Amino acid sequence: MGVDSAASGVATVKKRYAIAIEKGPRNYSAYVLDVDGCVATGPTLEETTRRLRAALQAHLDWMARDGDPIPEPSTFTDYAEVEVPTPAVAAG
Repeated sequence: MGVDSAASGVATVKKRYAIAIEKGPRNYSAYVLDVDGCVATGPTLEETTRRLRAALQAHLDWMARDGDPIPEPSTFTDYAEVEVPTPAVAAG
């Protein structure tokens, strides 16, 4: 457990939240799977991730300030590797 000296000595603990990042036609968007309403967008993957981290920190700080329960990280992520059919090549 740490103490956040910037926020008047409030005790803190580090937690890892799963995030999802999607690439759109013009930008990226991201959200925290276990924290409803915590989202961010940006022009690059790096900027979107930076913005989402800042949004998550602010979101959790507001929840704590308002006396709301902080959601526990509970989502696990993984990838499924599968064989993807390719289109048949027409005989010419």
